[in-house]
Amino acid sequence: MLTVGIIVNPEKPKAHDVASQLLHLLEEKKVKVYIEPEVAERFNRLEIQLTKEQFPHHVQMIFVLGGDGTLLGIARQFAPYDIPILGINVGYLGFLSEAEPEDLSSAVDRLLDGDYYIEERLMLEAEMIRDGKVLKHGIALNDVGIAKGSFSRMIDSSVYMDGMFVGKYSGDGVIISTPTGSTAYSLSCGGPIVSPDIQTILLTPICPHTLTSRPMVLPAESILEVKVFAHHTEMGVTIDGQLGYELQSGDIVRIQRSKHRTQLIKWKERSFFEVVRKKLQGEGVSER
Repeated sequence: MLTVGIIVNPEKPKAHDVASQLLHLLEEKKVKVYIEPEVAERFNRLEIQLTKEQFPHHVQMIFVLGGDGTLLGIARQFAPYDIPILGINVGYLGFLSEAEPEDLSSAVDRLLDGDYYIEERLMLEAEMIRDGKVLKHGIALNDVGIAKGSFSRMIDSSVYMDGMFVGKYSGDGVIISTPTGSTAYSLSCGGPIVSPDIQTILLTPICPHTLTSRPMVLPAESILEVKVFAHHTEMGVTIDGQLGYELQSGDIVRIQRSKHRTQLIKWKERSFFEVVRKKLQGEGVSER
């Protein structure tokens, strides 16, 4: 019997209604379902409640009802457990999601029929180092951002790859991203869109102060070190734009490929380029 966990972002207006429909559809198909305590209490279904921390030991798949931000957080939390994730978009863009609320019945049938595949997405590990000591550690599905504060002057980011000096970037900072993150913050800063099946790491300057500073595509197995300098204290490092830590001048952020991967459930006929066209260029863009 298939066992599924449903995770709901309660801040999304439609999330609970969609979760209720999904729960009904799954149980109608004899699928074992677990939900978080807050949702279980709302639905008066305390007998199927589990905390997110308990999910890895009981479920074979996770359905995430939210937007891209919700899925990013779940991807980081569950990366060590190799549990496939299906994103159901009840947010705004839903670039990482594969299903929409109006397609719930079809999505459930496809999963039960095995009409899907698992797409493994590269993740990054980041360490914040001060005076030779690792102070913070995190993993990212999208990106690691190193940037100045909103009102402070620019910072200098000296980048090294496997010990070799790559260059110094003066400006608002740099973004180190995965192919998944190439359509997020990196894209808005002029970085390239990279197909998620390509194993690589992207380096994208943020508002560089020189005309020669350009995004770079680097080997996935490389180890990057970014040493920051500034005459102020308003700078920090962010993980997927959700977790943040303050940096001091002279700190080093070491970034490399993570041993963990995010496993996303995808439909076989839906290509990455179709998603790019529909989500980033607007609905109705067709081939000519």
